[in-house]
Amino acid sequence: MNGKKLTKGHDKMLAGVCSGFAEYLDVDVTLIRAVYAIASVMMAGFPGIVLYIILMVIMPDPIDTY
Repeated sequence: MNGKKLTKGHDKMLAGVCSGFAEYLDVDVTLIRAVYAIASVMMAGFPGIVLYIILMVIMPDPIDTY
């Protein structure tokens, strides 16, 4: 394993869920946010909102090492 852990990101817009995924996957946070927004619209919004709330609750806060 690579030792990385999925946590909320430092570049927070709401709760840091999308930026956490971006940091974990090492991609641009704007890309993750755009994909999430498009997927939420395609699912009629409600499942995307519920999923975000669930992830906001269960994802741990980042551990600051600096």
